[in-house]
Amino acid sequence: MAEIELSARIGALIVQHAATRGVDPERLQKSTGFDPRCVADPDARISLAREEALWNEAARLGGDPDFGIHTAESLLPGAFDVLDYAIRSAPTVRAALERVARYNRLQHDAAIYELKELGPILREEHRFAFGPGEQCRHSAEFTLAAHIVISAQLTGTRLLPRAVEFRHARPADSSEHVRLFGVEPSFLCATNALEWFACDLERPVLSADPALSRVIERHAQALLDAQPRRDVSYADRVRHELAHALGQGDATLKSTAKRLRIAERSLQRRLANEGVSFDALLDELRRELAVRYLADRTIAIAEVAYLLGYSEPSPFHRAVRRWTGRTPSELREPGLARQPRA
Repeated sequence: MAEIELSARIGALIVQHAATRGVDPERLQKSTGFDPRCVADPDARISLAREEALWNEAARLGGDPDFGIHTAESLLPGAFDVLDYAIRSAPTVRAALERVARYNRLQHDAAIYELKELGPILREEHRFAFGPGEQCRHSAEFTLAAHIVISAQLTGTRLLPRAVEFRHARPADSSEHVRLFGVEPSFLCATNALEWFACDLERPVLSADPALSRVIERHAQALLDAQPRRDVSYADRVRHELAHALGQGDATLKSTAKRLRIAERSLQRRLANEGVSFDALLDELRRELAVRYLADRTIAIAEVAYLLGYSEPSPFHRAVRRWTGRTPSELREPGLARQPRA
C-alpha cells in the first residue's frame, strides 16, 4: 500500500507554533526530517509518519501536553490554501462544514469528514479511510479544535458543540479541552467527533461572497479531480473496521463480516487474494497500536490492553512479549517504545 501523505502546510503550522513555545525550528527539523522550506511548493506533501513525529516532538520540546489545541488557536485565514478559501466564502457555517467534507482530500490522502443528521443535531465524524486506525492525539485534538476556532472566525461569535468525542485516552488534565470546547469531552470513543445544534450552523459567514465562492468551488473541484485516485484494498477496509472495533471488544471475524455485509468465508477469501489473513491483520494492527499506546505514559498498561480488545491483562502481556521480545513495562523504558524487535 502506498504511503499516506498530507499537505506540507500542516507540518509548517506545527513548526511555526512550536517556535512560539521556544522550540528551535532547526532542532525540530533535525529530529523529524521535516524541512519547512518545502512549503514554498504549494503541492508539497509529507508522510503521515513524519506529521506524527512533528506533533509529538514539538509537544515534547515545547513542554506542552495540549499542543494540538494551542496550535489550532494560532490558525490564521489562508492556512489551508484553496480549502480555506472555500470554507471562508461559504454562505453559512453548515455550508462551510459541507465543503470541509467535500474538499478535505486536497489536504490529506486518508482523512474523511462525515456529516450525520440526528434530528436537531448535526454530528461530524472524523476518521481515516485507510491506513492506521488511530490518529496521533495532538493531531486529533488540533483537527476538532480547528473547527471551533474557525467557526468563531467565520461568524464573529463563539459557536460551541453540544458534545466532543475522542478515540484516545483521557489526558491527565482536560481543563484546556473544557476551556476551548465549552464541554468536557468523552474519551476512548469509537471515533473522533463533534456534535452541533443544527440551528447554530445556520449562522451566516461574515466573509461570504457568492461570486468568489463559485470561482473557488470550481477551482477546488478541478484540483480534486486532478488528484491521483488511491485504490483502497480490501485489507485496508478490514483494518479500518478493526481499528474502530478493538476498543469495543468486538474485533472478531463474525462481527467484522457483519459490519462489511459480507459472508465470513467471502471475507477470508478476499483477504487471501491479497495475501493476508484476518488473524494476521488483527495481530499486526494490535502490535502497531500497542507500541504507540505504550509510548504514551498517560495511558495505564491495563488501559492499553482494554483499548486493544483484551478482556484480561495476561493475554496482552504475552502478545507484547511475542511481538517485541519485551514486556509492556520494559517498552516504556526511554528509547525503547518505538523500537520493537522483529
